[in-house]
Amino acid sequence: MGENAGRDVELTLERMAHGGVAVGRLDGRVVFVSDAIPGETVRARISDDRKKSFWRADTVEVLEPSEHRRPHVWSAAGIENAPGRRAGGAEFGHIALGHQRELKRGILVEALQRMAGLEVDVEVETLPGDDDRGGLGWRTRIRLHVDEEGRLGPMAARSHTVIPVTDAPLATDAVQAATPFEERFSGFDTVDVLVPNGAEARLVIGEQKPTVIHERVGDRSFALDDTGFWQVHREAPTTLTRAVQEAVDAELFDPRAGNLDLYGGVGLLAAAVADRFGPATRITSVEADPRATDHASENLAEWLGAGAESGRVDRWLRALQERTAGDRSPLDGATVVLDPPRSGAGVDVMAALGRLAPAQLVYVACDPVALARDVALAEAHGYRLARIRAFDLFPHTHHVEAVATLIRD
Repeated sequence: MGENAGRDVELTLERMAHGGVAVGRLDGRVVFVSDAIPGETVRARISDDRKKSFWRADTVEVLEPSEHRRPHVWSAAGIENAPGRRAGGAEFGHIALGHQRELKRGILVEALQRMAGLEVDVEVETLPGDDDRGGLGWRTRIRLHVDEEGRLGPMAARSHTVIPVTDAPLATDAVQAATPFEERFSGFDTVDVLVPNGAEARLVIGEQKPTVIHERVGDRSFALDDTGFWQVHREAPTTLTRAVQEAVDAELFDPRAGNLDLYGGVGLLAAAVADRFGPATRITSVEADPRATDHASENLAEWLGAGAESGRVDRWLRALQERTAGDRSPLDGATVVLDPPRSGAGVDVMAALGRLAPAQLVYVACDPVALARDVALAEAHGYRLARIRAFDLFPHTHHVEAVATLIRD
């Protein structure tokens, strides 16, 4: 750190940046400020001055508060705690819920305009029950870290410091009730607490061998590992199932084409497509985790044309191209659903899809900047954004989910 680290400065915040930090300026330099809201004037403490182009700071006092400021929903994360001793994972918890969604909308719209040259009109939709609960009680699973004394808590933002806590208000009541906040777990790094839909609570302590659990979505049951990926919000699997079904352009969908579900996990979205278009639907889920692939095979077994293959998506698509004979693409007329990690699909995957030229892409994104970059990459291969929806799957955080449909002109 340089000589300015630890210095207190007065800043007026201009806008919200991607990542949940507000933007201020100090002598022409950009300063990213945590725990602040655009329009506020705050006293902030410089935490990182190593970059020439920008610094980071933490709010320590609000001098002129926004009308949208509220007492933080999690006392362990509020500015009453010293910078560096605030629980991470609820960085929008001091902002009124409706304004959180407006800020997320603005980040998504700005990213698409800046990176893809698109002007879009989109609303960040709330999930059932969230407004009634004040945006609390939605996490069906949490991961807590263990400090040097064996206590449980999240890490502070941009830190490896564990903040011991006695509650987790973003978690469902069942998860909170099952979390052993008062116990000590010395010798372990993490404790996961999860309550599958309609099942008993489970603890995963450290590097336990995975156990198969089942999650229900409507009338369907999905097998997965308790250590594996599953959508965290209690309503997210149902919401995304419906959103993907509605995002597929039925006029462009061919059930006999080589339809794909990339980054398919345990087959949730492949099942959504097959459920909408019937038992003759042909779709292959592609997933890098071989255990998830095994579960996807089981979860998709009722559809004769559905299956799952294990492999990294970029390599799998490259191999598909290499197997292509003649001028006809194996994805001719196909619909491709992709739900990549936060970093997005990236250049190689989007270029491969551009060359294979499926009829439409349904892109499920948890990062608006990665989505905007990949939409721009798709545009270079003749696709255009036909529709987009956004969902507040992560209340009281800066994260937002989007489902976009891209079709070829």
